[in-house]
Amino acid sequence: MIGPLATGLIVLALLIMLSGIVTAVRNRPMGTVILVALGVLEVGLLVQAGFAVAGVIGGEGAGETATLIGYLAGTLLIPPAAAFLGLAERSRWGPAVIAVGAFAVCVMVGRLLQIWHGTA
Repeated sequence: MIGPLATGLIVLALLIMLSGIVTAVRNRPMGTVILVALGVLEVGLLVQAGFAVAGVIGGEGAGETATLIGYLAGTLLIPPAAAFLGLAERSRWGPAVIAVGAFAVCVMVGRLLQIWHGTA
């Protein structure tokens, strides 16, 4: 895993979460900016997952391979699910769902770093 990329993904997820909260408090539906940000987050997560899988195949990382792969798969599924639910719910709760999904990605990427470095 790439540490600076993981940090960037955590910051982006926190920004998406903050944007979702502000949008929900303003009682607005999800906008294009949040959708594009979720797409950028997903691309970054795919890149990180590619490097992590390549590292595991190359023998890097800690011994918790199954847990690492599970967290990688989970982080890849959350942004599309949040975008789908955010688009389906056109009230204030759509952006709220996106905020929760972004927070979950933030926590999971942090946990991936712990697993990768063997500090978990």
